[in-house]
Amino acid sequence: MSVGVARFGDVDAVEVDAGEHQVRVSSPDRVIFPSDSAPVTKLDVVQYYVAVGDGILRALRDRPTALERWPKGVLPGMKLTAREATHGRGPQGDAFYQKRMMRGAPDWAKPSRVLFPSGRSAEELCPDSVAAVAWAAQMGAITFHPWPTRSSDNDRPDELRIDLDPHGKTSFADAAAAALVTRDVLADVGIRAFVKTSGKNGVHVYIRIAPQWTFTDVRHAAIAIGRRLEQHADVTTAWWKEERGDRIFVDFNQNCRDRTIASAYSLRPRPEAPVSMPLDWSDLPSVENPREFTLHTVPAILAERGDAHAEIDEVEHSLEPLLEWWAEDPREMPYPPEYPKMPGEPKRVQPSKDTRNTGKK
Repeated sequence: MSVGVARFGDVDAVEVDAGEHQVRVSSPDRVIFPSDSAPVTKLDVVQYYVAVGDGILRALRDRPTALERWPKGVLPGMKLTAREATHGRGPQGDAFYQKRMMRGAPDWAKPSRVLFPSGRSAEELCPDSVAAVAWAAQMGAITFHPWPTRSSDNDRPDELRIDLDPHGKTSFADAAAAALVTRDVLADVGIRAFVKTSGKNGVHVYIRIAPQWTFTDVRHAAIAIGRRLEQHADVTTAWWKEERGDRIFVDFNQNCRDRTIASAYSLRPRPEAPVSMPLDWSDLPSVENPREFTLHTVPAILAERGDAHAEIDEVEHSLEPLLEWWAEDPREMPYPPEYPKMPGEPKRVQPSKDTRNTGKK
C-alpha cells in the first residue's frame, strides 16, 4: 500500500493517506523510538502501519482491540502501567493500556462491546480499516492487542493462541524449537497452525477454530496442548515462576477472557522498533535474531514475500480433538490474579509460601 503525506505550512501536523480516509497526524516529528542511527518519529509509526495495512488488518479486522499507548514515546526510563485507561482517558504514567474507546474518535472508527472478567463492560476499538489503525497510532498506540473473537460474538473465540515464553536460561532459539514441535503435535490431529515472533524473545502459535466454544473451553484446550508438549519438548505449564526452571513456558492463560497478546505486525516498545512478525514454518529455524524484523525492514519484506498469514482466514478447526486431550487429564490450573476465583481452580498461592504444604505457621 502506498503512503501519501501532505504537510501543512506550520509543519505541526500532516495528513496521511490511509486508504478510505485521511488521518491527521499532530506533532509528526516527535521521536517515538530514539536511536543514534535511525530515530523513529510519530509520522514514521503511522506510515509503517499504513504500509503494512493488509497484514495488520488481517490480524485486527472486526476484533475488539486494546491499545498499548506510549504517547510520549518509548524513551529511556519510561514504564508501562498495568492499569487500564478509563472513560476514554489515560491514567497518570508514561504508557498504559487503552481498553475503552477514546474520546474524540472519528465517526468511522468502529467500536465493539466487550465483557471483562469483573462483570463490567465497555466499548473497545474494533478496527475495520487501515485508517482506524493509523488513527490509533496517531493517538500514541504502539502495540495492538486484539481479542480472539469477532464482534458478532465476543463470547466465543475463533482463535486459540499458544504463547511460548522463554524462562530462565532459555532463548528465542528454544522457543522456536518448541514451536516446531507444537506444529507437529497439532498436525497429528489434523490441525494447521500459524506462527509468528512475539517481537521480543518468544514465539506465538495460532490456531483458527470454529466460534462454537467458550473461553473456558479454549483455555482448557490450551492447557491440554501444553501438557501434550511436555511429553515431547522441554517446556512447562507450571504457572509459578519458581517451578519453571530453564524451560519454555506455555502460557495457557493467554486464552482467558480479556487476556491478549500483540498482533501480527504490531510494533513492540523496545529499542529499534521491533515487530511481531508472521513467518512461514520453513523460515522459523533460520531466524537467529527476531529483532531483525523492525519498522525499517518489515514493509519491504512484506512487499517482496507476501504475508505468511495470508491463508489464516481460510482455516477453521474443531476444538474437539484438543478437548479430548483435556478430558484425559482435566486438572484445573490457576487463573490470572485479576480474575475472580474460578470453579475448580486450585489455590493461588506461590508454592514456597503455602504454609499448608511447608508446615510453616
